[in-house]
Amino acid sequence: MSAEATNSVTPGPMPGAVSGPVTPTAPRRKARPRIDLRRLGRAALLGPAARDRLPDAISHVVDAHRAHHPDADLEPLRRAYVLAESSHRGQMRKSGEPYITHPLAVTLILAELGAETTTLTASLLHDTVEDTDVTLEQVGEQFGEEVRYLVDGVTKLEKVDYGAAAEPETFRKMLVATGNDVRVMSIKLADRLHNMRTLGVMRPEKQERIAKVTRDVLIPLAERLGVQALKTELEDLVFAILRPEEYAHTRELIVRNAARADDPLAEVADEVRTVLREADIPAEILIRPRHFVSVHRVSRKRGRLRGSDFGRLLVLVNEDADCYGVLGELHTCLTPVVSEFKDFIAVPKFNLYQSLHTAVAREDGQVVEVLIRTHQMHKVAEAGVVALGNPYAPAPDDPADGERVDPTRPGWLSRLLDWQEAAPDPDHFWSTLREDLAQDREITVFRPDGGTLGLPEGATCVDAAYAQYGEDAHACIGARVNGRLATLSTVLKDGDSVQLLMGQDPASEPSREWLEHAHTPAARIAIQRWLAAHPAQAEAQRTEAQEDRQAQEDRQAGERSAAVRPAPADASDPAGPAPDQAVLRPATGNVLTDLPGATVRLAGCCTPVRPDEITGFAVRGGAVTVHRVECAAVARMKDGGRAEVDVRWGEATECRVTLIAESFVRPHLLADLTEAMALEGAEIVSATVEPPTQQQVRHTYTVQLPDAAHLPALMRAMRNVAGVYDVTRSQPQTQGG
Repeated sequence: MSAEATNSVTPGPMPGAVSGPVTPTAPRRKARPRIDLRRLGRAALLGPAARDRLPDAISHVVDAHRAHHPDADLEPLRRAYVLAESSHRGQMRKSGEPYITHPLAVTLILAELGAETTTLTASLLHDTVEDTDVTLEQVGEQFGEEVRYLVDGVTKLEKVDYGAAAEPETFRKMLVATGNDVRVMSIKLADRLHNMRTLGVMRPEKQERIAKVTRDVLIPLAERLGVQALKTELEDLVFAILRPEEYAHTRELIVRNAARADDPLAEVADEVRTVLREADIPAEILIRPRHFVSVHRVSRKRGRLRGSDFGRLLVLVNEDADCYGVLGELHTCLTPVVSEFKDFIAVPKFNLYQSLHTAVAREDGQVVEVLIRTHQMHKVAEAGVVALGNPYAPAPDDPADGERVDPTRPGWLSRLLDWQEAAPDPDHFWSTLREDLAQDREITVFRPDGGTLGLPEGATCVDAAYAQYGEDAHACIGARVNGRLATLSTVLKDGDSVQLLMGQDPASEPSREWLEHAHTPAARIAIQRWLAAHPAQAEAQRTEAQEDRQAQEDRQAGERSAAVRPAPADASDPAGPAPDQAVLRPATGNVLTDLPGATVRLAGCCTPVRPDEITGFAVRGGAVTVHRVECAAVARMKDGGRAEVDVRWGEATECRVTLIAESFVRPHLLADLTEAMALEGAEIVSATVEPPTQQQVRHTYTVQLPDAAHLPALMRAMRNVAGVYDVTRSQPQTQGG
């Protein structure tokens, strides 16, 4: 049997603890012969008229189910209980209880949340295939393909087959199944909740391990599926195990507050009832106590707690319009705290949550938070996707209260399923899953075509590119956010409009720097996969980045020494000393090389100028970097075995103009830009390429033109190069001597 499903008892002082002797579990049989389900079913029924009535053991489940679904067909539940009880007969939990109490408890949790009959049927059977001789084929024959799929989705993989990878691979399998039917995860969450309620007889180290997985994986999934009722209780149970001292302190605070004679929440609730009664708005006003983790968070945020900090008011109305009516009355008749207002009805959370949040202040300074929602919104807020029923059922023409149709593949789940396919191994999947789920909330950004992208909070333009284009995002060169040019590292906010600028080069490659800005697993995995598939380019990027860092350090050292030593000047060049990183077209600028087709760069570390003695070294992309012979970098490269390239100063030009080009960083940009300038007849004399800042780069080109009239055409050609977003004049034309 599974470790969770066969152990019992709660942690510490949590209510509902059950203690008892440890009873050995029934051994798993290796062979699983076909069994006679009908014979076992008859043997398991309680009472002589078994076929005519439901077993007494599921009466609580039936009552809870009928409260939400009064016309439900209960026959599948009867047959599922009969099979579950008979197949688990003889198996005991570590608490000493019959094992059947576990599937019954899990099913009751789901019934109370409003799950439909198919989910409850699968819940009763969820451990039969894993822990008994019942097979999936038999479940399918007796209960149909939907129940079979749900049971299969929550059935664990065997450790004997998967070893240490069994747990991550089980979760991967479960998530894939959830992608087709979210009810799979509903059953798993209820299963984990009951096991967490009854965890106390396990060894402390095992309690801690299970609690950490619950904290890192199950609780975030409950949040994303909107099942707040399960999420909050799971949080408290994990809190009790992992932080027992803080849990005990928080419990003491709650008990002490409950003993108070005065209750500010009750007093404000009475005021709200009076206000709404006079406004003739039918409403139900409830006091919602905060759960333990919520109280703990508030105490850390505010320090000393006051009576109003231990709960919130919940106002339930019948219609959406009444929510705003209640809000108006409260803000008119009581003192509103405007900064606390949030409208999750107009803009629901990514997990379907809808509600108005506000707060009102009492005369003594205490602030009472108020939640306003319809009864249907409240149902969805508590039960999330569980309350939305069967995703395969035909959608009604007019959903109740105008609620949105159930997204059986929420955006976050689709993204998770996409990247998990590319996860190279179970360990990588497991660690990345935890990182992904640790991102608390989702934002929505808008594309120019009117579509939307759902991204985790903190996502950048890099993440948006890979979310929209997949691996084609390797060609992304920049973005516009809310109409303004932005770097790929720009962090997006909820509601932003994002236009991604794509290059046309099919051989485009992502930058290693993008990994620093990638927030989503999909983006990180795609970039890492490209780097792994192109080790030569990846190594070249790494080497170039190291050289850039070294050049920056050397340049800074040179600037410090320049403060006490005048820099050499070139009297024939009105532009002054050579720039940090000058890029010259071969044989047409003032530095020449015999290397065919080579682009020449003046090194930023020593900034050589005429008449300095110079030497060159070949670098990535067929370029040559030119250094002064006394530069410290020359000795390092010689020691590293780098061969020198012959370079020499060329003829000085006569007619020059300086242009500044602003662009995004992308591979091959420099080559494309200089080629476009050459095609317009411009001879590049020198060009400064400043170190990239937030994926943007500034180029300053000094060029020779045959005629000043060619300048507008040259500037247009430069602007048309992908990645360049602006070209301006730096100075008027000058004549060089």
